[in-house]
Amino acid sequence: MKLSKLLERSEYTLVQGTEDTEISTLVYDSRKVEENSVFVCISGAAFDGHKFIGQVIEKGAKVIVVQQDVEAPKGVTVIRFDDTRKALAEMSAAYFGYPAEELMTIGITGTKGKTTITYMIQSVLEHAGQKTGLIGTIETVIGDERIPSVNTTPESYVIQESFRKMADAGCKNVVMEVSSQGLMLHRVSGFTFDYGIFTNLAEDHIGENEHKDMDDYIRCKSLLFQQCRQGIVNGDDDYVERIIKGHTCSLETFGMKPGSDVYADHIERIQEPGYLGVSYDLKGKEEYNVHVDIPGDFTVYNSLAAISLCRHMGIQKKDVLDALNTIQVKGRLEIIKTPGEYTLMIDYAHNAMSLESLLTTIRKYDPKKIYCLFGCGGNRAKARRYEMGEVSSKLADLTVVTSDNPRNEEPMDIINDILVGVHKGPGEYVTIPDRKEAIRYCMEHAGKGDIVILAGKGHEDYQEIRGVKHHMDERDLIREIIAESI
Repeated sequence: MKLSKLLERSEYTLVQGTEDTEISTLVYDSRKVEENSVFVCISGAAFDGHKFIGQVIEKGAKVIVVQQDVEAPKGVTVIRFDDTRKALAEMSAAYFGYPAEELMTIGITGTKGKTTITYMIQSVLEHAGQKTGLIGTIETVIGDERIPSVNTTPESYVIQESFRKMADAGCKNVVMEVSSQGLMLHRVSGFTFDYGIFTNLAEDHIGENEHKDMDDYIRCKSLLFQQCRQGIVNGDDDYVERIIKGHTCSLETFGMKPGSDVYADHIERIQEPGYLGVSYDLKGKEEYNVHVDIPGDFTVYNSLAAISLCRHMGIQKKDVLDALNTIQVKGRLEIIKTPGEYTLMIDYAHNAMSLESLLTTIRKYDPKKIYCLFGCGGNRAKARRYEMGEVSSKLADLTVVTSDNPRNEEPMDIINDILVGVHKGPGEYVTIPDRKEAIRYCMEHAGKGDIVILAGKGHEDYQEIRGVKHHMDERDLIREIIAESI
């Protein structure tokens, strides 16, 4: 491939050399450079690619893409961009033959709900016979291939590589989570989304190496609606006007109020032993009764977002309803069947905000008693431990404090920090460091009408101790406990 092909849709400055250079690979990791590679110098929080220029030239790199003044030997082409992250995104799109143009691209942003909505949409589209790829917090799905995720939104090169694999595998659509970091760092630059969806916004990801303040967080989220053709937004959210400010797309709203283009009316919560769900009448531009096998008000919003998108894509009502009736998202309000007359669920809630939202949602189902089991990660902010302990003690009937990922800390030290918060609330509590034994305690003590929540691990299938990840899937633990009780 000629370098000029990679640069054909970009604005750049040729510092030295020629765009007529033949290139072999496009890389941003110095360890992957080979003869005739293009090396893009990315500046990150922990490293700066510009510092590896000498090393990559020795390994055979023929083109260096930079955003600052550098020195390079004669014979090496130097291309300068204002932002090399954007350069990587645009060049990656070209390198893989602009695969986004062969797919219907759907991006979802917001503080909560992204993961659930991506799986809802994928489920509906697949049910309608449309092969659909997925990129998100849990995994990337390409046909039968499932690749565990490192970031909610991968680096732009990985996104474009995944798009190419999806298109080649016969996928018609791709639905993906778009984080504020992904937007801020140009991971989703280089193409235009066909659809952009906004779920909701709450204070999150503010701090060092993330967003300096709430204004910056909102600004980054809003970028999706300057990079999509059709926007679908939660009209009830307090921040929606700021999210759509400066939008360049068409807009449609969903919510629980009659002013939205599609909205939910007559919402009913459904509870049976081992089952929680929600139903409502869909009104507005589409009208029918909806039933979803996931509990809570957020499920209403998430399903409305999915329905709004599928309405635009011409998906039949039957396919929408059949998919929503059977949807289960791993680690997101995931209900696990047990022989008891209580309800047992696994959820990823791993901070005070998400735990409060979860417990408030479940309380609306009027359970006889809520058991909330969780721990906190080691080598992380202690404030999270106090806050989660206090939230659980205030909103659950019994808090079961156990171990999560202790990493390099002693599990009991973490538990004792959590208890500082627990003591601020009125709820009863027990401490059981071994997570399997903690789960067993809940299952043995829960009675008819109770709801047991295993919080914090969600989709994770490991426990990290002293730098080693040991396999531990709560679903396996539950099966073992049931088998051992027979």
